[in-house]
Amino acid sequence: MGISHYLKEIGRGKQGARPLAREQAADLFGQILDGGVTDLEVGAFCIAMRVKGETPEEMCGFLDAAHARLQRVSSASGKAVVVLPSYNGARRLPVLTPLLAGLVARRGLPVLIHGTATESSRVFVREVLHAMDVQAHDAAPVLRDGEVAFVPTEVLSPGLKRLLDARRQIGLRNSAHSLVKLMNPVAGPAVIVSSYTHPEYALSMGAVFEAIGATALLLRGTEGEVVADARRLPQMDGFRDGRRVTLQEGRKGTLAELPELPKQVDPDTTAAYIRDVLAGRKPVPESMALQVEHILHLATA
Repeated sequence: MGISHYLKEIGRGKQGARPLAREQAADLFGQILDGGVTDLEVGAFCIAMRVKGETPEEMCGFLDAAHARLQRVSSASGKAVVVLPSYNGARRLPVLTPLLAGLVARRGLPVLIHGTATESSRVFVREVLHAMDVQAHDAAPVLRDGEVAFVPTEVLSPGLKRLLDARRQIGLRNSAHSLVKLMNPVAGPAVIVSSYTHPEYALSMGAVFEAIGATALLLRGTEGEVVADARRLPQMDGFRDGRRVTLQEGRKGTLAELPELPKQVDPDTTAAYIRDVLAGRKPVPESMALQVEHILHLATA
């Protein structure tokens, strides 16, 4: 059928655009993921949604389409898989998503990191994992307890990877960049760890988790990564089957005692720091230690 009739609704500018119903959003996004629309239509969708902004109902529809097409990861034991999306990478601070994964995994839970590079100027999680001798999977794995696996986005959904890559041509984020922080690529129980960069996203992302009945942890992360900022203690909200509860009250300002983070953000330096923390040679940052406990609570409650 094509998506031109949807573009007419969402492409009228911030004031004139009309929101789509969940079913319409699912149909629209599904056609894009299936590659059944032109590059011009994909670009029009990206710009229209960037100007208009997604409603929680639209994002639920986009997730419906994505979930129907994902290659799913599973847990060998049936324990909840902790899902860590990683799409922002390191700019000024090291990307410590592998450290969070390792801290959770050593408590006995399977951990899935999924992601892809979305900019050329940052260090991404795949580079750090490679420096730690953790290789990417080329198919959706069955995870063992205590295992950390990295699955590139294109393995989970080639269509979603294509939409993320549109940023390189258009120069702007699109709806896929928000969706990957909300989606559940697990067949079975999962805890989605998600983060936001601006306070307004805390409201919209929380509304989506409530609507889809997710079990998730939501916090303001580090430069867009899902790791609690080692210099601060952010508020952490939990969702258990969509029911919201504040798990951690945030503190204003920086912490009294700051960890000695690496001065460089390159993969080798970051990997060495992560190894030191996991081996006990350096302390676990306070905010990250609390984040781990809240993840475990959600996974086992």
